[in-house]
Amino acid sequence: MRGKFPVGTVGSVLLVLAVNSRANAPKPVVLWPEGAPGALGTNDWDVPALTPYLADPKIATGAAMVICPGGGYGHLANHEGKDCALWLNEHGVSGFVLKYRLGTHGYRHPRMLEDAARAVRLTRSRAKEWGINPKRVGIMGSSSGGHLAATLLTHFDAGKADATDPIERKSCRPDLGVLCYAVITMGEKTHAGSKKFLLGDNPSPELVRFLSNELQVTPETPPCFVWHTYEDTTVPVENSLIFAGALRKAGVPFDLHIYQRGKHGMGLADGHPWTRDCLFWLKLQGFVK
Repeated sequence: MRGKFPVGTVGSVLLVLAVNSRANAPKPVVLWPEGAPGALGTNDWDVPALTPYLADPKIATGAAMVICPGGGYGHLANHEGKDCALWLNEHGVSGFVLKYRLGTHGYRHPRMLEDAARAVRLTRSRAKEWGINPKRVGIMGSSSGGHLAATLLTHFDAGKADATDPIERKSCRPDLGVLCYAVITMGEKTHAGSKKFLLGDNPSPELVRFLSNELQVTPETPPCFVWHTYEDTTVPVENSLIFAGALRKAGVPFDLHIYQRGKHGMGLADGHPWTRDCLFWLKLQGFVK
């Protein structure tokens, strides 16, 4: 019958579509081709990488977002990585999903921060190739990925002008941050699993303070969009509240949204107003049209 596949061809068609999808999938870019600092091996999880999802040139704004998926520093949640990149693509922003090293594979701070910083530097270093404005590179993170994003937002540097590696000459300061139900503190209101995988079982008080990002905000911290839900029972809403308070005290512009309903780990949460509110804010920052 017209409009239907002959018997036995549906599986073949699906296979062809799957192969084409894999062929067109973006290829990860290894952050350190010669090996990451402090690498414990050469397995896939020892090789941090950045997967570029470039916006259609017809609608691209030149803005980019490095995306840090959550997962308690123990795994990487796909729906907080690729899905967010594709959503940003719809609005002209190129998304770069970071595969950073994890506590489940023996890594501890500063390896995760090194990976995030390198990702921002790499994005800027290839700005011309990827059609990006190097002065519009943000960072986005969810849950523990939000902690990693907030860590870079408060622990960045301007790069090393005399570095032999040209990527290391670039600044790793993001131009803005988007923090989704983020872990912020390593103190009383932290997420215990994230803290353990990031810092180990017995971190020093000095290290706990250093990575409690609400205590590290300065007037140089970039503008932020911060959102959380009152009903989050995994990462207490106080994390976002104390970070916004620190931004306010330092005179850093921000948007803070606390929604009554919603569980932890929602990602894009189809129909939830956070995406609409975030796009409105990104427009004010010149990231979307």
